[in-house]
Amino acid sequence: MRLKLVAGNWKMHGGIERNRDLLSIVVSGTAGLQKAACAVCVPYPYLSQVQSLLKNTHVSWGAQNISQHDMGAYTGEVSADMLTDFCCYYVIVGHSERRTLYGENSRTVSLKFKVAQDAGLVPILCVGETLEQREAGFTEQVVREQLDAVIGLVGVDALARSVLAYEPIWAIGTGKTATPQQAQDVHVFIRNIVASYNVKVAAELRILYGGSVKASNAAELFAMLDIDGGLIGGASLVAEEFISICLAAQN
Repeated sequence: MRLKLVAGNWKMHGGIERNRDLLSIVVSGTAGLQKAACAVCVPYPYLSQVQSLLKNTHVSWGAQNISQHDMGAYTGEVSADMLTDFCCYYVIVGHSERRTLYGENSRTVSLKFKVAQDAGLVPILCVGETLEQREAGFTEQVVREQLDAVIGLVGVDALARSVLAYEPIWAIGTGKTATPQQAQDVHVFIRNIVASYNVKVAAELRILYGGSVKASNAAELFAMLDIDGGLIGGASLVAEEFISICLAAQN
C-alpha cells in the first residue's frame, strides 16, 4: 500500500509571522494523520524558520527548486548541500513554472533530479502538458519525454527514491481541474511507463496530482486508484483548506 502524500508548494508566498501562524494550525490539525504524510515546500529564506517550527513534528519540509551545480559562480542559485544544511527532506524539480517561466528543459530537470538524490534529498519530479498540447493530443508524448529524460540519466531504480507529480499546466492556478478520470488516466500512463522498466518500482511509486486541488475536490481525486496524494499550490496557504486536503488523503 502506497502511503499518500500531500505536499504544499507555497511558491513565492510567506512571511515570518504568517508562516508561524499557518504552520502552528497545520501541525495541530494534522496530528492524527497515520495513513497519509504531510509536507511543505517553502521559499529559501524561510527554510531556517520552517526547520525550527517543524522539527520533531510529523510534518516534513523541503525547497521548491535546486541548482544542478554543486558550487561555484552561479549568482542567485542554491545548491543541494545548502538545502541539506536545513535538513530538507524534499525538493521540487521541474515544476511547470520553472519550465515555462525560466526555460528549464528536460535535460536541466534531469540534472537537478540527480543532484538532489546524490545529496540524499527526495525529489518531487513534476511532469505535465500545456492546454495546447492536450488539445492537440500530445499529452502522453510530452509526459513520456519528460519522464524518459530522467530515467535515461539516472535509471529507473532511482525513481524508487522519489515522488512524481502530474501537473497539467492548464489546471494550475486557473481554477480548472482535470476530472478525476482524466487525472487517473495520465497517472496510469505514467505508472505503465515505469512498469515497462521495472514493475516493482512502478507499483511502489507515489504519483501526486497537482492541478488546483482543493478541499472540495480532494476526496474524489484521491479516491482514484493511481492518485497517491497531491502537490498543492494556493490551498496550502490556507490552513483549514490544507488540513482538509490532508484529511481527505487519510480517508
